[in-house]
Amino acid sequence: MLVQLGTGFSSGLPLLLTGGTLQAWMVDEEVALGEIGLFALVGLPYTLKFLWAPIFDRYVPPWLGRRRGWMLVVQTMLLGAIALLGTAEPARAPWVVALLALAVTFSSASQDIVLDAYRREILPEAELGLGSSIFVNGYRGAMLVSGALALFLADHLPWAWVYWLMATAMAVGLVTTLLCREPEVEARPPHSLREAVVGPFVEFFARKGAWYVLAFVLLYKIGDQMAAAMTTPFVLALGFTKTDVATVAKVFGMASTIAGGLVGGLLMVRLGIQRALWIFGVLQATSILGFALLAEVGKVWWLLATMVSWEALTMGMGSSAYVAYMASQTNQRFTATQYALLTSIMGVPRVLVAAPTGFLAAAFGWSSYFVFCALCAIPGMLLLLKIAPWRAADRP
Repeated sequence: MLVQLGTGFSSGLPLLLTGGTLQAWMVDEEVALGEIGLFALVGLPYTLKFLWAPIFDRYVPPWLGRRRGWMLVVQTMLLGAIALLGTAEPARAPWVVALLALAVTFSSASQDIVLDAYRREILPEAELGLGSSIFVNGYRGAMLVSGALALFLADHLPWAWVYWLMATAMAVGLVTTLLCREPEVEARPPHSLREAVVGPFVEFFARKGAWYVLAFVLLYKIGDQMAAAMTTPFVLALGFTKTDVATVAKVFGMASTIAGGLVGGLLMVRLGIQRALWIFGVLQATSILGFALLAEVGKVWWLLATMVSWEALTMGMGSSAYVAYMASQTNQRFTATQYALLTSIMGVPRVLVAAPTGFLAAAFGWSSYFVFCALCAIPGMLLLLKIAPWRAADRP
């Protein structure tokens, strides 16, 4: 579990260094808003990582084994890319910054491929839920470091120093890699690159119900994602201040999300992954209705804090079961590629569903919009009848 915490931290650290933290640096350097907006494109490797994932299934480095060897390689690349990004000058050479940021996201996406495969292969089935939740909590803790802490440091240090300090924080991942053990996997790795590329898809789609699994991955979190996309505009529209948003979302919300992941992981040890998907799915769907209640009641601070905390808690629980379920659906011969495929599909609704949410909220009104978001969770829950029926639930 400590290994999952360390690798989760290593996975979460780079995300904001090419996102919100980098945007803050570019604002300080007075880069044009249009150019800052284009930097969202450097995140493409996170959605395309399944394209090169077969390399990590097929080839074994000559040191530390198939998973730990690649972990060491990509983490070293990542440390170097973050340090180099710190030497760039956004105002004078924004395209150099873009190329270095792309190098960071490519190395980070590659690290995610290998760490997801490692987690799936090292953890027994009964510990997969708890291990996944601890990994996610390490990930979120790292985002506080590369987000809030980095911005605080930038008020007192040059941006280059901030990025160099963030690069040294990657030592957490490197030390974890050197101290952990290589998974013992009975399934043989692919014999050729062709088998590594084609085999994962042939094996997955040959299974009965494979399309139901993909549909479930797309739909299980869709209601929650739609609600989250409009939470900040909704809270501001009620008359709360930006300070209220920061306090509630960043403090209450983050603490509740971390608690939800931990509670969800512990409950999964007893419930199993399949029954956890049912219980946590119902909780995260019904928690959205709290925002509909808030829309009717109006500006009540304690109710806002309660609703945000409850929604974040149930979202953390649902996410822990969701991530553990995806891991359980991979074949250990092709862990890296199949997990990368599922997590890439997982990200599609977050991008596509967020686009029309503003129009829907304006058309429905806030209260009806959040009721609609809760109803959007029903298709994903109904798919559980096919992929994880309650009576046939896994028993740890």
